[in-house]
Amino acid sequence: MLLSVILTWVAWILAIPLVANLLGVLCNYNPIIRVGKLFLKNALSTYIPEDAQQQKFNSSIASFCLAGGILGYLLKWQVVGYLFTGMVAIASSIAIAGFCIGCFFHFQLKQWQYRRSLKKA
Repeated sequence: MLLSVILTWVAWILAIPLVANLLGVLCNYNPIIRVGKLFLKNALSTYIPEDAQQQKFNSSIASFCLAGGILGYLLKWQVVGYLFTGMVAIASSIAIAGFCIGCFFHFQLKQWQYRRSLKKA
């Protein structure tokens, strides 16, 4: 995503993944996932599903960062735009390599909530 902005200097192209993520978070419909299902070789039931709550959490983080990046570019705050879109690009690259940063944050949040609930009891 960041590469597309650097190559074309068209920040609005970032709206495509933003809208896809927002549709997934708010409406439980992600057009990217729907199109991706068409390319699966095996029956859908043979694949291990990912946790829907985890996907929504990750999409929420990505949506926030993409919206922050677009806003930064619109307001001519290039550094803000680069920081937010850079975070998404780095997180996506690391996820492709096998480590999900959003999953790590989600796990830490759940651990913190659990420890906090023990203190109240």
